Amino acid sequence: MTIQDQDQELHAFLYFSEEAALEPSGSGPLSGVSIALKDNLCVKDWPTTAGSRMLANFRPPYTATVVERLRASGARLLGKTNLDEFAMGSSTENSAFGPTRNPWDLERVPGGSSGGSAAAVAAGMCDMALGTDTGGSIRQPAAFCGITGLKPSYGRVSRYGLIAYGSSLDQIGPMAYSAADCARLLQVIAGPDPLDSTCYQVACPDFAAEMAVEPKGLRLGWDPALVKDLNAEMRENFEAGLQVYRDLGVQLVEVSLPHLEYSLPAYYLIATAEASSNLARYDGVRYGHRAEGARDVGSMMSRSREEGLGTEVKRRIMLGTYALSSGYYDAYYAQAQKMRTVLRQDFDQAFASVDAFALPTTPAPAFKIGEKSADPLSMYLSDVYTVVANLTGLPAISHPSGFLAGLPVGLQLMAPVWQEGRLLQLSHHFQQRTSYHQMRPQGARPAEV
Repeated sequence: MTIQDQDQELHAFLYFSEEAALEPSGSGPLSGVSIALKDNLCVKDWPTTAGSRMLANFRPPYTATVVERLRASGARLLGKTNLDEFAMGSSTENSAFGPTRNPWDLERVPGGSSGGSAAAVAAGMCDMALGTDTGGSIRQPAAFCGITGLKPSYGRVSRYGLIAYGSSLDQIGPMAYSAADCARLLQVIAGPDPLDSTCYQVACPDFAAEMAVEPKGLRLGWDPALVKDLNAEMRENFEAGLQVYRDLGVQLVEVSLPHLEYSLPAYYLIATAEASSNLARYDGVRYGHRAEGARDVGSMMSRSREEGLGTEVKRRIMLGTYALSSGYYDAYYAQAQKMRTVLRQDFDQAFASVDAFALPTTPAPAFKIGEKSADPLSMYLSDVYTVVANLTGLPAISHPSGFLAGLPVGLQLMAPVWQEGRLLQLSHHFQQRTSYHQMRPQGARPAEV
């Protein structure tokens, strides 16, 4: 069965390049490795839609830095994967081109917004994939699909060529079955880039070498208050994951993060405000969808956005515009930015006594398609454990930690800024002790790596 045949069920891909998939691989650290790209990463002359009808016919005149680096590494680029429109969502149901399904249960979501990338890796359609993470969009689908996903520190990976959602929050990162493969992919895409002024202008360490060091003696923090509201099965899974680390010689330390409960409202104020600003460029004038038959420029812009943008994107633009409006800026957006600083201070204080911090990736396994569509707040709450890493700019990883009723569950780790190697180290040695990351859904293609 070909990848295209398999994708008839999952709908993980929006565009598949047979020419690129079949062309001989170059030499390099990822020679022969098949990689899928989330469809908000620009590739010259390839369709790049960001899951939106607004960009249904857009073919960029340039290529994202991370994609150029993959090509130089010898990787085989298969195509572009499905996502929530403009990366705004937690289920990949908001794509203008239809939802992606979870390979473990076709009635359930793969998570979002990088759901297409997660499903493609989990189903064995590619060896690795790139996702983007604005509030958990790599880690949450990784947990739902039983794979490993890493959100690097803000500035570790160039954002040049990424279609922006929240510019102070967005990061590109690797998705693969194992932490070891995430390290390989991160090594290629990370590093300074003169085309991105927010990119950290310091060479990367050897992630594989850092990952190989035994974690014995490291201190792993956790806050019991953060898991008290989990159901019994999720709490037991999280505590079992902590026990694996204890067995590895990692010291568990109770640490309090007193303001974490405010991270979700702060995130949805800042993210929507930045979305309101970034998506103002889609006006039907320069590129993207343009409504036909408009009487004047004003009605053309209004109708173009009405026809080209989906419900969730419109909702977030309106929320962000409201938060930035005169009379409300100080009460909402400015307060959220202050809370962002407080959260970073909480973690700085925590990391004075621990080397990394553990928390669940999600409050529950993957939910059914349509289950939360009518309740946006319920959907937003699925990001409760992930958004803080984006607000603080810290690196975070989710790795498989078990199964509940046949559905994968993930455990999340955070570390100080620029310490991706420590996250890979902890996750890799967890995976040396467990086999959760080796489990494959029924019908998955054989692994090539």
